[in-house]
Amino acid sequence: MLIFGLVFVGAFLLQGLFGFFQIKNFSKNYGALRRNGSRVLIGKNPKRFRSGTLLLLAIDEQGKIKHAKIMKGVTVFAKFKDIYSLEEKYLAIIATDYETLRKYDGLTRRCIQNAYKNYVDFQVGKLDSAQFDTSVNVFSMPMFVKLKSCSLKIKEKVARKKVTE
Repeated sequence: MLIFGLVFVGAFLLQGLFGFFQIKNFSKNYGALRRNGSRVLIGKNPKRFRSGTLLLLAIDEQGKIKHAKIMKGVTVFAKFKDIYSLEEKYLAIIATDYETLRKYDGLTRRCIQNAYKNYVDFQVGKLDSAQFDTSVNVFSMPMFVKLKSCSLKIKEKVARKKVTE
Protein backbone atom coordinates (compact mmCIF):
# COMPACT_ATOMS: atom_id res chain seq x y z
CA MET A 1 0.00 0.00 0.00
CA LEU A 2 2.88 2.33 0.79
CA ILE A 3 4.45 1.65 -2.60
CA PHE A 4 1.15 2.47 -4.33
CA GLY A 5 0.96 5.76 -2.43
CA LEU A 6 4.52 6.67 -3.35
CA VAL A 7 3.89 5.86 -7.02
CA PHE A 8 0.68 7.92 -6.92
CA VAL A 9 2.44 10.95 -5.38
CA GLY A 10 5.36 10.54 -7.79
CA ALA A 11 2.98 10.54 -10.76
CA PHE A 12 1.36 13.75 -9.53
CA LEU A 13 4.74 15.40 -9.08
CA LEU A 14 5.82 14.36 -12.58
CA GLN A 15 2.59 15.70 -14.04
CA GLY A 16 3.22 19.02 -12.31
CA LEU A 17 6.80 19.14 -13.53
CA PHE A 18 5.85 18.36 -17.13
CA GLY A 19 3.00 20.90 -16.91
CA PHE A 20 5.54 23.50 -15.80
CA PHE A 21 7.69 22.73 -18.86
CA GLN A 22 4.65 23.05 -21.11
CA ILE A 23 3.85 26.47 -19.61
CA LYS A 24 7.47 27.49 -20.22
CA ASN A 25 7.15 26.36 -23.85
CA PHE A 26 3.99 28.45 -24.23
CA SER A 27 5.64 31.50 -22.66
CA LYS A 28 8.70 31.16 -24.90
CA ASN A 29 6.60 30.95 -28.09
CA TYR A 30 4.22 33.72 -27.01
CA GLY A 31 7.16 35.98 -26.08
CA ALA A 32 8.89 35.34 -29.41
CA LEU A 33 5.77 36.40 -31.31
CA ARG A 34 5.34 39.50 -29.12
CA ARG A 35 8.97 40.55 -29.60
CA ASN A 36 8.30 40.87 -33.33
CA GLY A 37 6.05 43.82 -32.50
CA SER A 38 2.84 42.01 -33.37
CA ARG A 39 -0.33 41.56 -31.41
CA VAL A 40 -0.79 37.94 -30.47
CA LEU A 41 -4.22 36.34 -30.54
CA ILE A 42 -4.85 33.11 -28.70
CA GLY A 43 -7.39 30.63 -29.95
CA LYS A 44 -8.12 27.70 -27.70
CA ASN A 45 -10.08 24.49 -27.78
CA PRO A 46 -9.40 22.83 -24.43
CA LYS A 47 -10.41 19.21 -23.91
CA ARG A 48 -9.97 17.05 -20.86
CA PHE A 49 -9.75 13.55 -22.36
CA ARG A 50 -9.27 14.30 -26.06
CA SER A 51 -6.69 16.29 -27.93
CA GLY A 52 -6.72 19.91 -26.75
CA THR A 53 -5.51 22.67 -29.04
CA LEU A 54 -3.94 26.09 -28.56
CA LEU A 55 -3.32 28.51 -31.45
CA LEU A 56 -1.08 31.60 -31.38
CA LEU A 57 -1.58 34.13 -34.18
CA ALA A 58 0.72 37.15 -34.56
CA ILE A 59 -1.27 39.80 -36.45
CA ASP A 60 -0.59 43.32 -37.69
CA GLU A 61 -2.87 46.37 -37.30
CA GLN A 62 -5.03 45.33 -40.27
CA GLY A 63 -5.62 41.80 -38.99
CA LYS A 64 -3.18 40.10 -41.36
CA ILE A 65 -1.56 37.01 -39.87
CA LYS A 66 2.21 37.39 -39.76
CA HIS A 67 2.99 34.13 -38.00
CA ALA A 68 0.91 31.19 -36.73
CA LYS A 69 1.76 28.42 -34.27
CA ILE A 70 -0.38 25.59 -32.98
CA MET A 71 -0.04 23.10 -30.15
CA LYS A 72 -2.20 19.97 -30.34
CA GLY A 73 -2.12 16.95 -28.14
CA VAL A 74 -3.43 14.94 -25.26
CA THR A 75 -0.24 14.82 -23.22
CA VAL A 76 2.11 17.40 -21.74
CA PHE A 77 4.63 16.49 -24.45
CA ALA A 78 2.75 18.52 -27.09
CA LYS A 79 4.85 21.30 -28.60
CA PHE A 80 4.09 24.29 -30.83
CA LYS A 81 4.41 23.85 -34.58
CA ASP A 82 4.32 26.52 -37.29
CA ILE A 83 1.31 26.79 -39.62
CA TYR A 84 2.73 28.46 -42.70
CA SER A 85 -0.52 28.16 -44.64
CA LEU A 86 -2.14 30.84 -42.46
CA GLU A 87 0.62 33.41 -42.88
CA GLU A 88 -0.01 36.58 -44.91
CA LYS A 89 -3.77 35.98 -44.88
CA TYR A 90 -6.40 38.07 -43.14
CA LEU A 91 -7.93 36.49 -40.04
CA ALA A 92 -11.42 37.81 -40.80
CA ILE A 93 -11.42 36.17 -44.23
CA ILE A 94 -10.08 32.85 -42.99
CA ALA A 95 -12.46 32.64 -40.02
CA THR A 96 -15.57 33.45 -42.05
CA ASP A 97 -14.88 31.54 -45.27
CA TYR A 98 -16.10 27.95 -45.12
CA GLU A 99 -14.01 26.81 -48.09
CA THR A 100 -10.82 28.09 -46.46
CA LEU A 101 -11.68 26.63 -43.04
CA ARG A 102 -12.43 23.24 -44.61
CA LYS A 103 -8.74 22.83 -45.37
CA TYR A 104 -7.99 22.47 -41.64
CA ASP A 105 -9.00 19.78 -39.17
CA GLY A 106 -11.83 20.43 -36.73
CA LEU A 107 -9.58 21.29 -33.78
CA THR A 108 -7.69 23.90 -35.80
CA ARG A 109 -10.95 25.33 -37.20
CA ARG A 110 -12.38 25.82 -33.72
CA CYS A 111 -9.16 27.52 -32.59
CA ILE A 112 -9.21 29.88 -35.57
CA GLN A 113 -12.82 30.76 -34.85
CA ASN A 114 -12.08 31.27 -31.14
CA ALA A 115 -9.13 33.55 -32.00
CA TYR A 116 -11.36 35.53 -34.37
CA LYS A 117 -14.03 35.88 -31.68
CA ASN A 118 -11.37 37.18 -29.27
CA TYR A 119 -10.13 39.59 -31.96
CA VAL A 120 -13.64 40.98 -32.58
CA ASP A 121 -14.33 41.24 -28.84
CA PHE A 122 -11.05 43.14 -28.40
CA GLN A 123 -11.83 45.49 -31.30
CA VAL A 124 -15.26 46.42 -29.92
CA GLY A 125 -14.06 46.65 -26.33
CA LYS A 126 -15.97 43.63 -25.02
CA LEU A 127 -12.99 41.44 -24.17
CA ASP A 128 -13.19 40.47 -20.52
CA SER A 129 -10.00 41.16 -18.56
CA ALA A 130 -9.85 37.47 -17.59
CA GLN A 131 -9.35 36.66 -21.30
CA PHE A 132 -5.99 38.43 -21.44
CA ASP A 133 -4.76 37.82 -17.91
CA THR A 134 -1.43 36.06 -18.36
CA SER A 135 -0.74 35.35 -14.70
CA VAL A 136 -0.39 31.69 -13.80
CA ASN A 137 -1.70 30.28 -10.55
CA VAL A 138 0.42 27.22 -9.86
CA PHE A 139 -2.20 25.84 -7.47
CA SER A 140 -4.76 25.66 -10.28
CA MET A 141 -2.66 23.02 -12.04
CA PRO A 142 -4.44 19.65 -12.33
CA MET A 143 -2.10 18.01 -9.82
CA PHE A 144 -3.03 20.45 -7.03
CA VAL A 145 -6.72 20.46 -7.91
CA LYS A 146 -6.78 16.65 -7.68
CA LEU A 147 -4.90 16.68 -4.36
CA LYS A 148 -7.36 19.21 -2.94
CA SER A 149 -10.28 17.09 -4.15
CA CYS A 150 -8.80 13.95 -2.56
CA SER A 151 -8.15 15.71 0.73
CA LEU A 152 -11.73 17.00 0.84
CA LYS A 153 -13.05 13.46 0.22
CA ILE A 154 -10.89 12.10 3.04
CA LYS A 155 -12.07 14.83 5.42
CA GLU A 156 -15.67 14.05 4.48
CA LYS A 157 -15.18 10.32 5.20
CA VAL A 158 -13.54 11.08 8.56
CA ALA A 159 -16.42 13.40 9.47
CA ARG A 160 -18.98 10.69 8.55
CA LYS A 161 -17.17 8.12 10.72
CA LYS A 162 -17.24 10.51 13.69
CA VAL A 163 -20.97 11.07 13.25
CA THR A 164 -21.72 7.33 13.13
CA GLU A 165 -19.62 6.56 16.23
